[in-house]
Amino acid sequence: MRRSWRKDLIAGVTVGVVALPLALAFGVSSGVGAAAGLITAIVAGFVAAVFGGSRVQVSGPTGAMVVIIAPIVAAEGVGVLPLLSVLAGLMVILGGILGLGRAISLIPWPVIEGFTLGIAVTIFMQQVPAAFGVEPIPGLNSLQGAFQAAFSASWPNAALTLGLTAGSILLILALERFAPRVPSSLVVVVVATLLLWLARWDVALIGEIPSSLPAPVLPAANLEIVGRLLPAAAAVALLAGIESLLSARIAAGMMQGGTYEPDRELFGQGLASVASGLFGGMPATGAIARTAVNVRSGARSRLAAITHALLLLIVVYAASGLVSFIPLFVLSAVLMVTTFKMVSGETIMQIMRSTRSDALVFVITATITIGLDLIWAIVIGVLVAGVLVLRHFANHSGVYRENHGAGPRVAVFRMDGSMFFGVSDRIESEISQLSGVDVVILRLSRIGVMDATGAKALADLSGDLNRRGKLVIIKGLPKQYRSLVERMGLVGEHSGSALLVDNMEDALYLAGHAESHAGLLKSIARDGSGSKSVSLRVKAVIREAEADHEALELAHQGETHQEPVEQSEAQ
Repeated sequence: MRRSWRKDLIAGVTVGVVALPLALAFGVSSGVGAAAGLITAIVAGFVAAVFGGSRVQVSGPTGAMVVIIAPIVAAEGVGVLPLLSVLAGLMVILGGILGLGRAISLIPWPVIEGFTLGIAVTIFMQQVPAAFGVEPIPGLNSLQGAFQAAFSASWPNAALTLGLTAGSILLILALERFAPRVPSSLVVVVVATLLLWLARWDVALIGEIPSSLPAPVLPAANLEIVGRLLPAAAAVALLAGIESLLSARIAAGMMQGGTYEPDRELFGQGLASVASGLFGGMPATGAIARTAVNVRSGARSRLAAITHALLLLIVVYAASGLVSFIPLFVLSAVLMVTTFKMVSGETIMQIMRSTRSDALVFVITATITIGLDLIWAIVIGVLVAGVLVLRHFANHSGVYRENHGAGPRVAVFRMDGSMFFGVSDRIESEISQLSGVDVVILRLSRIGVMDATGAKALADLSGDLNRRGKLVIIKGLPKQYRSLVERMGLVGEHSGSALLVDNMEDALYLAGHAESHAGLLKSIARDGSGSKSVSLRVKAVIREAEADHEALELAHQGETHQEPVEQSEAQ
C-alpha cells in the first residue's frame, strides 16, 4: 500500500462510481429495496476488503445472488433477509476454517460458463417487468415473469418506459464506445434522473432511502425460522463461496504475479455476509465485474476496495435525497447492459467447438440455471461432467495381449489407462477366458488411476487364475497403489496372491521356471510382501535349486564314469 496508495485511491473512486448504480439496481431487483443493496456494498465491501484472501477483490451484491435471493424473499418476506445473511455467512466461514477453498478447482470450465450464461439471461429477464412499467408477480420465475409482463403491459404507458429503457441502453453503449473513460452507467443514471425531473413523467422511482447507516442489530431468530431457512442459507453459502473464489482467481490472473488465499477468502466473505446481515443488508460475494474494473484501474492493495466502500458511505450521508429520485427503468437498463458483459461470445464458441461432451454440459447447466435453480444447475452440471469424464476414462482404458519372447505357455497382457469401477468388468472378461497357458504376466506400469473396485477386480482375477492352476505375475504396479492391492487380497496369504516384480526381465525369468517350480513360486507369492525383494528371493531360491540340481547331476555322472575304471583295475 505504501508503494501504490495513489493508484489505489484512484481505482477505489472509479470502482465506487461504477458500483453505485449496480448496488441500487441489485437491491431493487432482489425485492429488498435499493437501501439494502447500498448497505451491502458498503458494509460487506469494507469487511471483505480487510479480511478476505485477495488484495484487489471488490465485494457486494451481485447478479447471481439476486437470482437466488429474489424467490426466497418472495416466499418468506423481506424480514428474513438479515437472518439469511448471517446463517449463510457462518456457513461460508466454516468452509474457510475447514479448508474448502480449493474446491473451486473441481468445478469444470463448461459448468462455470454455463452457470454464468444462465445467470445473465435470468438477470435480463428479471428487468423486463420494470422496462414495461409492470410490477413483477411474486412466485413466478424470471422467464415466466418476463412473458407475463410483456402480455399484461398497459399501453401507452408501457411504450414510454420501454422507450426510456431502450434509450438508456443505447446511451450507455454509445458512451462505452466513444468515451470509454467516462463512467457510463453513472452518467446515464444522472441524465435519466434530470430528464424525468424536467419532463415530470409518471414512472416508478427508487423512493426514499436512509440518510445514514442503521445501527447493527442481531436478527430475531427461533428454531422454527432457522430450520426453515437452513436449506436456503446453504444454497446462498454455496453460491457465495463459488462466485467469490472464481472472482478472486480471475483477479489473480489479471495481475502479474497475482495470488490469493482461497481459505482466507472464504473466511472474509463469510464475515462480510454476517456483518451485512447485522446492518440489515443482503448476502455478499466477490463481484467479478467490479473487481475487474478495480484491477484495470491500477489497484494493487486493499486500500482500493476500502475506498470504494467509503465513497458509497459518503453518498448515503450526503446524497440520499437525490438518490431517491432515480427512476427504476434506468437501473434496469444498467443491469441489462451488465448481462451482456457477463457473457463472452468467443467463450461460448470455444466451448461449442471443443467436444460434444463439454458442449452438452454447458447447455445443460445454462438451461437448468434459467429454468429451474442455480444450485441444481451446478450440482447437475458437475454430475454430468463427472459421468462423461468416467466414460472417457473407460473408453481409453483396455487390456492388450503382447509378445515379449515368452514361451507358448506364458501370456503377457498390458493394461492401459484406469482401473476403476467403470472398466473392471471388461478387464475380467477379457483375461479370465484364457486357456492353454500356465503363467499370466500383467503389465500395470501404464495404469494412471486405480480405485478399490479396480484393485478388488484384480485380486479376484488373480484368485480365479490361481484356482485354475495358473501363476500370476504382476509387473510395474505403481507404488501408490501397492498398499491398496494388499488390502484387497492381491498379495499375501490370500487365494488371489500374485508375484509383484518391478521389471519385465524378472517377470520373464520367473515365468520361465514356473513349470518346474510352480509350488515354490505360489508359496512365496502367498507369503511375500509384494516388494522387489520377493522377485530377488524367488530368483535366489530357484538358482540355489538349480545349483543343487547341477551338483547332483555332476555327482551322478562321476559315479557312472568311475565304475568301469575300478572294474578294469580289478581285472
